[in-house]
Amino acid sequence: MSHEPDMLLPREMAIAAEEAGVRKAHLPTAILLVLAILAGAFIALGAALSHVVLTGNTAHWGMMRWVAGLAFSLGLVLVIFSGAELFTGNNLLVMAFANKRITLYRLLRNWFWVLLGNALGAGLIAVLIFFSGYAGMHQGDVGLTVLQAAASKCALNGSSAFFLGVLCNMLVCLAVWMSLSAIDASGKLWTIIFPVAAFVACGFEHVVANLYLFPLAYLLKAFPTAGGFYAVPDVVVLMAIEPEGMMRNLFFVLLGNMVGGVVLVGLVYWFVYLQKRTSKL
Repeated sequence: MSHEPDMLLPREMAIAAEEAGVRKAHLPTAILLVLAILAGAFIALGAALSHVVLTGNTAHWGMMRWVAGLAFSLGLVLVIFSGAELFTGNNLLVMAFANKRITLYRLLRNWFWVLLGNALGAGLIAVLIFFSGYAGMHQGDVGLTVLQAAASKCALNGSSAFFLGVLCNMLVCLAVWMSLSAIDASGKLWTIIFPVAAFVACGFEHVVANLYLFPLAYLLKAFPTAGGFYAVPDVVVLMAIEPEGMMRNLFFVLLGNMVGGVVLVGLVYWFVYLQKRTSKL
């Protein structure tokens, strides 16, 4: 008696990742940009939810970070289920490139437009969140959470930001990779949420999430009352939120995300499952 498999095996997942990479690499620019804007917005919404979850919970520190990570996973769930284009996940396009299914131009074109769209989508949500009065929730504590998170990221040196970025996108790309194994929606959901929750709980760095956090924090610093934010932040926190620290973070986190996703996940699985060999494994 035959039955349908409930998941794909890793070699089948690799083929699916390659085919998805080919499709993504050939999307028209306008469609690619719109889907990337949506993905940036979805990641920003997940980040917004995670900051609310973290606010006002000083007890059980590690457990609350895990819960905040589960909340943040909303972003990647929306990306995967809605078919949006996320730069960090699209690092897996390197598998199609390494197998000579797409050109270097197609690979870099996808990454450029998707990263640009992600930044636009994340920034748009930051502006909407700012004017919504979100920062004033819980007597302004949500806004303080946002500012503290931004300040801690701005204070990272380049080396720390890079390696935190590597670790982050290993987990994000593994979430995307494992979601390819699932046949049904519930299976995809469970493969996504735990790796994403892990990177948030561990404090790893995601460039698209930071492209939401930094504009929001800067707006709250510069125009607090316009954002409905009347709490009094620590002066040290405010001083840490400056353009130099933001740009340093984004640069090194971007590099780290690419190493984690391209090299440590995409090329590893290409080597294991897709590389042409003279003999079978």
